[in-house]
Amino acid sequence: MRDFRDAKTMAQTLREALGAKSIPLTHSDSLELIAKLFGQRDWNTLAARIQAAGGSADVPASAQQSPPGAVRQEIAVATAVLDRYAGFYQLSEQAVLGVMREDHHLAVQLTGQRAVAFFAESQTEFFAREVDAQISFVIAADGQATSLILHQNGDKPMPRIDAASAKQIADRTAERVKNQSPASGTEAALRRLIEGVASGQPDYVDMTPALAAATREQLPHLQPFLADLGAIESTRFLGVGAQGEDVYSVRHANGASHWRIALDATGTISTAWVSAGP
Repeated sequence: MRDFRDAKTMAQTLREALGAKSIPLTHSDSLELIAKLFGQRDWNTLAARIQAAGGSADVPASAQQSPPGAVRQEIAVATAVLDRYAGFYQLSEQAVLGVMREDHHLAVQLTGQRAVAFFAESQTEFFAREVDAQISFVIAADGQATSLILHQNGDKPMPRIDAASAKQIADRTAERVKNQSPASGTEAALRRLIEGVASGQPDYVDMTPALAAATREQLPHLQPFLADLGAIESTRFLGVGAQGEDVYSVRHANGASHWRIALDATGTISTAWVSAGP
């Protein structure tokens, strides 16, 4: 069965099928519809996921254009300012965002992903050109960044941590990836999450604030998607992903879904991704 990495092929199939019925649909519109099917905000967001998974997801020119009034302009920022932002910021118990200066911009790399260039649009606000993501730095009185907020599929605040703590997280995640064993509690948490979202009443207390905010935003798309799949019949652990998240295939009464889920130290769901397919 297909999953989100086949989105471009699915968009083309949809366009051809509708064309055969004399229903016109542009290439960019078909991509946007498929992105919504997978619970993503837009094609740019889904394309970033595909690229992170090692797939190809070229964004058509029409999809790359920002809406009127939203065009982002790069400004010059002193390298001394960029150097103060360089460091490590914790996304979760399994993942760290590394920030480095490269010439006159920042290179940002999340655990398990490749680095992405971010460009300044103010002294504290940065944007990426190749993915739909922005970063805001929170600055202390001495000019040092104490945390940042990643604006992508919701707002994700990340406190700054030292290099030793970042290494501990990286080592722990690498060990989990090596062992490929599920973390305690993820299967039960996944079942609760699916049932809650499908009913339209997810337990936001069971999620971190950032995940709860993202779930609220995407609930209008997620709820009908999971409700149509029907009741859970079985779950199957597939392995541990590059960011230390547990990967599951869920069989429903009317189909299947593919999940990535992680819990924080308190057992709260900190990460949850879903796509169609086993």
